[in-house]
Amino acid sequence: MEQQSLFQQARQRVMDMMNMGENVTEADKEAVQHAIQAAYQEATPEEQKELQQLEQQLTNNEQL
Repeated sequence: MEQQSLFQQARQRVMDMMNMGENVTEADKEAVQHAIQAAYQEATPEEQKELQQLEQQLTNNEQL
């Protein structure tokens, strides 16, 4: 099985958290923030833009 990039992992964590609804814990939020920050380090400019959009979406949904 192919290794997912940090970007793919971060995007998956964001999607998982968005699907959790009210069941999101502080630990979940912290894990997603760390995943996003780690992904920024190796992301392409396009991926960085998507990460920013995902982060903004979570902020708008008050999940971050």
